[in-house]
Amino acid sequence: MPDPEPLLINLTRGVMEVLAGARELDQLARWVSDDVYKHLLRRVVLSARARAVTGRIPQRPTISIGRVHIYEPRPGVIEAVVMVHGKARVQCVALRLETVGTRWRASAINVL
Repeated sequence: MPDPEPLLINLTRGVMEVLAGARELDQLARWVSDDVYKHLLRRVVLSARARAVTGRIPQRPTISIGRVHIYEPRPGVIEAVVMVHGKARVQCVALRLETVGTRWRASAINVL
């Protein structure tokens, strides 16, 4: 299997941009399971409502990716935590990747 770290970093950045309204969720569909897609879709709707209430426009978040902690509880499964440094705070994104054929696919993503 390919090294999961580049995917973890890019997927984390993509999720943060989707939640900020700067990227379409469909762009991540290939890399996430159906359950993760539905979960992110609910979060996107809530984020869009919050932006509408406050009158904010969607903007690409200014973030930098910090440390990536990768664990392999069993072969073919990766659990990771990616630190995301923003202007005002630091967040963590927890991801679980599982093998599908010859590539990784996210079966769980949680932004903490």
